Amino acid sequence: MALVPESLTLFIFWLLVGTSFFGSFISTAAGIGGGVTMLAVMAQVMPPLALIPVHGLVQLGSNVSRMSIMFRNIDWRFLAWFFLGGLVGAAVGVKVVTALPTTVLQAVLALFILYSIWGPMPARARASRAGLIIGGGVTTLASMFIGASGPLAMVIVKGYNYDRFTKVGTFSGVMVVQHGLKGIVFGIAGFAFAPYLPLVAFMVGAGFLGTIVGKQVLLKQNENHFGKMLDFVLTLLALRLLWQAGQNFYTG
Repeated sequence: MALVPESLTLFIFWLLVGTSFFGSFISTAAGIGGGVTMLAVMAQVMPPLALIPVHGLVQLGSNVSRMSIMFRNIDWRFLAWFFLGGLVGAAVGVKVVTALPTTVLQAVLALFILYSIWGPMPARARASRAGLIIGGGVTTLASMFIGASGPLAMVIVKGYNYDRFTKVGTFSGVMVVQHGLKGIVFGIAGFAFAPYLPLVAFMVGAGFLGTIVGKQVLLKQNENHFGKMLDFVLTLLALRLLWQAGQNFYTG
């Protein structure tokens, strides 16, 4: 098995590994944002049809490591009800997302990234058990299309007014549920993960290191907000993705 997939160069390989470290650092230190950052970079350099499955597998590994570090801070009842809804969302999502044209997928990803940075999020509210099931289904379904549905899921987690450690731990568990289900569903649908496994392994390892560093930052602060520079870079990446979608539409 080759270290670098045929669709990537060695430079891109290590760029993605570094991005995984940075994304996990952000998610641990700030509680959210790493998945969107990684998605925005991966969308620039990876084949569109491989983007969501590979991103999901990397996020699964990174969040498993984060979940293990924050194990004692997880609200397991929250996670159980969320998981029930996630099962339904993943089953429905795979039937739709595999039929989407590449142009549509690129446009949806770009618009989601822009909205997650600049758009208003729904008001926070403590969800009931039924609300957690519905939320698990809707956000997992969304994850099949946009890859990084963390901003949507975090709205539900924030409704419980957890301390920052429980927030990060429970949110990591939510991401494990979503990306784990997504990986199973894409595998059943026939996606070939094998060529990307070395890349995934290196990215997961880098993500684990980013989690350790991010936790040290989390211990020393009350909250960590994304800087304007990060928002600016993500916006540029999203606009470039929209440009690629437009080119593919007109040349296709």
